[in-house]
This record gives sequence, C-alpha cells and structure tokens, in this order.
Amino acid sequence: MIVIQNVGPSSPVRIRRLWMKRILWGVLFGLMVLIYGSHAPLITLTKVDGQVPFNPSSCVVMIELSKLLISVATLVLTGGTSALRAPPPLRRVAPYAVPAVLYAVNNNLVVLMQAYMDPSSYQVLSNLKIASTALLYSLCLGKRLWPSQWLALGLLMGAGVCHSYSSLDLGDHKRAEAEEGPRLYITARGLFLVLVYCCVSGLAAVYTEKVLKSQKLPLSLQNFYLYGFGVAINGLSSFSFVAGEKSFLEGYSGVVWAIIAGQAANGLLMSVVLKHGSGITRLFVISCSMLVNALLSWAILGLQLTPIFLLPVSMIGLAAYLYYR
Repeated sequence: MIVIQNVGPSSPVRIRRLWMKRILWGVLFGLMVLIYGSHAPLITLTKVDGQVPFNPSSCVVMIELSKLLISVATLVLTGGTSALRAPPPLRRVAPYAVPAVLYAVNNNLVVLMQAYMDPSSYQVLSNLKIASTALLYSLCLGKRLWPSQWLALGLLMGAGVCHSYSSLDLGDHKRAEAEEGPRLYITARGLFLVLVYCCVSGLAAVYTEKVLKSQKLPLSLQNFYLYGFGVAINGLSSFSFVAGEKSFLEGYSGVVWAIIAGQAANGLLMSVVLKHGSGITRLFVISCSMLVNALLSWAILGLQLTPIFLLPVSMIGLAAYLYYR
C-alpha cells in the first residue's frame, strides 16, 4: 500500500508556512510603523533654538542615496550585477523616473502649501490622501473593494482627522485672536494645493506599485532603477534651490544620521510591501504610525495626551478588522 502524505490545503506544513508568512508580515508591519512614528520626534530632538539645523533637501538626497547604495549591495550579494553590465532598454527603466518626479513634486508642494494655510490645517486636510489613494488604487489597478473595506478606509481617514484635531491647541485664545487674528486659516489656493498634493501622493504610490508588479525583475534591480532616478532628481532640486542656504552636510548629528538610516530602511521595506502586498497596507502603516508618534512624543518630549487619543486608536483597530477580516 502506498501512503501519501497529507499535503492538502489543511496539511501541517502548509499551515506552518502560512503562520510563518503572517509572522514575517507582522514583524515587517511593526518595524515600518515604529520607523514612521519615530520620524517627527527625532526631527524635534535635532532642533536648536526651535530651528532645524540641517538642510532638509540634502537629507532627502542622503536618504535616496542610502537606498541606492543598499540596492547595489544587495545586487552584488545576490549575484544580480550581470543585469548592469549592459545599458538596459529605455523602455524598461523610463517608468521608474515617474515616481521620482511625483515624489519630488510632492516634497515641493509641502513647502509651498505652508504659505497658504497654517500647519494645523495642513495636518488635518492631508488625511484626504487616504481617500485619493484608495480611489486611484481601485481605478488604476482594477482592484475591487467591498463596501466594508470602503468603510474601513473611511474610518482610517476619520482617525487621522481625529488625531490631528486632538493635537490642535484649541484653548481660550480670544485675546490672542483679537490681537493677532485667527490662528487657523486656509486660502482657496491652499485648498487647491492640498487636493493636488493628495492626488499626487496617491498617484505616486499606486503607480509605483503598478511598475513593481508589472515587471518581472528582481526587487533589488527595480530599487536600483527607482532610487537612481530619486538621487538624480532630488539632487538637482537640492543644488538648484537651496544653494544659498546651509551647506550640504551642515548641522548633521548622530540623530540626523539615525533619521536617514531609518527612512532609507523604511523606503526599502515599503518596496517589499508594494511588490508583494498592497498599497493599502501603506495607509494602515501611516495611520498606525500617528499613534506611535503620539506615544513617543509623550515619552520622549513630555507632550500631553488627551482623552480624544483613544478615539483614533479605536477607529484604526476597527478599520483593520473591517478591511482584513
């Protein structure tokens, strides 16, 4: 009699592999949330007399350069350098320039928008990028979302708004408003720029996912193309517009280098998510990172948490249950 091992859908080996995959994705998700959430508190720790002592655009270039160097090292270690011996076809590499251009546009929009609204209004309204990303994800990638998943993304956006609202200083400022005018404001041009920013942000994420999944290339090679363009475009932007301000590496400290290392790692981890997972996971990472940001700000910077903080925590938990159940 021939005995056939249990290799069906419910076999122990298959179940073990499924659990290992879930654990790895959980570790990946947690690591990304921690890095995202620590970004703002770390930047606050670098400030001298309330000002950031380094050149932010040079920091972006260093992050892109770090991701590029890690991608090259991965190619060398995996024996994938043979793909770089001959110039690749333009048709293959040109799509990777688009995300770099879109992210560069978004970086400049963030700076430009500050002239047409206060930072708190920007913080609240920027949560609209969750809706724009979900719409573009459904339209451009042809991914059908169930009503419960749309509800989950709505809760995610609402959690972002609630968290942003809870961080606003809405005390009794009648005297200050009488002397200085209203603290919260946004112009029509500012509202238009916010909408453009949210659409560009969603388009960049969706387009990057589409490119990474459509080409059957090693992820390290795709990252090499992607971050090569990132270094070139952000480098040109940095040297073109901030040549008269701080020097390139002026004001760099150990904390700044930690920020660069963390954001470089997060960018590479996000490539893994977009290649093998879903861009919607990115939205959950960003939303959960807001909570980590608040907790680290409380623990490190001594900022006070309000009872409203529990509301976005509950909304994000419910959104995760509705989307992934």
